[in-house]
Amino acid sequence: MIDFPSYIKLYEQGIIDDRLEAILTRAAPCMLCPRQCMADRINGDTGYCQAPYDLLLSSASPHFGEEAPLVGTHGSGTIFLTHCNLRCCFCQNYEISIRGEGIRYTSAALSDLMMDLQNKGCHNINFVTPTHYIHQIIKALPLAIEKGLRVPLVYNTSGYDSPDTIRLLDGIFDIYMPDIKFMDPRFASRYCHAENYPTVVTEVIYEMHRQVGDLITDKSGIARKGLIIRHLQMPSLIDDSKAVLDFVTSMSRNSYVNIMSQYYPCHLAPEMPEISRRITADEHDEIIRYARSLGLVRANRH
Repeated sequence: MIDFPSYIKLYEQGIIDDRLEAILTRAAPCMLCPRQCMADRINGDTGYCQAPYDLLLSSASPHFGEEAPLVGTHGSGTIFLTHCNLRCCFCQNYEISIRGEGIRYTSAALSDLMMDLQNKGCHNINFVTPTHYIHQIIKALPLAIEKGLRVPLVYNTSGYDSPDTIRLLDGIFDIYMPDIKFMDPRFASRYCHAENYPTVVTEVIYEMHRQVGDLITDKSGIARKGLIIRHLQMPSLIDDSKAVLDFVTSMSRNSYVNIMSQYYPCHLAPEMPEISRRITADEHDEIIRYARSLGLVRANRH
C-alpha cells in the first residue's frame, strides 16, 4: 500500500528541513536550474530568469483545463508562478513567464493559499513553473502541513531543471508533470537558447520516473502519484515529436503522455516562418498514430 502524500512522512522524520537547507545553498548564488547563472538573488540580482529571490505569484484557483487525472470533479489547485528559466520564444503565457506580472507572497501567505485550495476541494496543489522558486515552496510546505495540508503536490515544469535540484525533491512531490519540448539541440537553441535542453530533460525525466514511477490513480481516476508527461506539438517538427515519443517509450510504455495540439504562434513566434502557424489536424493525427504504433497505451490527445 502506497502512502499519500509522501511529504507527510518526510515532515515527521524532520527531512524536509534538511532538504530546505540544501536547496537554500543552491538559491543564492543561484544554481537551481541548468543555466547555473550564479545570480546573487538574495541581494537583488535576478539572473537569466529575471525572478527575484522572494516569491512572485500570478494567480491561483481551481483549474479545470489540466489533464483529467488532475482535474477530477473539483479541479487542480493551480498556482501560476511568475518568470521562467527557459523563456521560450513562442511562450503562450509570456506576460507571466517573461514579463513577470504578479504579486509578492511570503511563505506564510503561500501556505494559507495552499490550504484555501485544498479547502475548496482541489485534488492537488499544482505549482506551474516552480523551478526558480522551489526554495520558497519548500519553505512554505511545513507551515501548510501544520495547518492540515494532505493533498499531493504537482511539479509542473518545462523540464529544464537541474537533476541535482530534482534529487533534493525526492519524496516531496508525488506528481511530476514535465513537458518534453525538443529532442534536437538545434531547435532547443533556436527557440529557447538552451542547446543542452535535450540532454537535461532526458536525465531529469529519468530521475523523476525513478522517484514516482508511472502514473497511479485512485478508483475515481484521480492522480495520486507518478509521472505525467506533456509534449506540445509544434508545426514543422514532426520528426522531433516522434523522437520525443521514442524517448518516452524507451523509459516506459506505460507512461501517461499528453500530446497537445493547442500551439499557436505568439510572443516572438510570428517572426519565425517555420513556427508562425498552428499545427494541422493531419500533423496531429500522424503523431497520435505514431504513439499508438510504439505501444504507448496511455498516450492522449489534448
